[in-house]
Amino acid sequence: MTGSSAAPDGEQPAGPAEVSVERRDEVRAVVERVTGWAAGREDIGGVLLVGSWARGAARAHSDVDLLLLTTEPGRYADDEAWVRELALGEVIRNRAWGPVTEWRHRTASGLEVEVGIGPVGWARTDPVDDGTRRVVTDGVRLLHDPLGFLGALVEACGRSAQASSVPASLPKSRSGSGGGPATSRP
Repeated sequence: MTGSSAAPDGEQPAGPAEVSVERRDEVRAVVERVTGWAAGREDIGGVLLVGSWARGAARAHSDVDLLLLTTEPGRYADDEAWVRELALGEVIRNRAWGPVTEWRHRTASGLEVEVGIGPVGWARTDPVDDGTRRVVTDGVRLLHDPLGFLGALVEACGRSAQASSVPASLPKSRSGSGGGPATSRP
């Protein structure tokens, strides 16, 4: 059909900024894989999804930003076995941002997944660090919070990004305060 922009079967084609169903499915699978893996590790005190995917503003080329807080951050710098276990693709960057070490991966499809590894003290609430507050208020989704300290952090930050803006297709918290006030707002 000349001059038509309609996709087959009457579907509208995805615009350049829209996220395809395939990309959403891939992001959901990555988030579930990391969350499930973290839930099985005693040293992981919490997992957050942050940034555009957490606030429901992801675009076609948005990366996935995950933050894992652990009682043993040095373990992840010294031993890359966890990178192989998660199988998030090629590591394309590794650098420290204050107390958090970024591990940026690229999957076979080109999706970039940033896994930040930091100490559980990153979520300290008395007082909340300015950098921590910026990350939380820019968009956050609790994925694993067995001790409830991430929920307390979100509350302490006075959360500007509401949970309702998070795509329903991404998993809810698996433990701890995931069903509590920090993640159950309408």
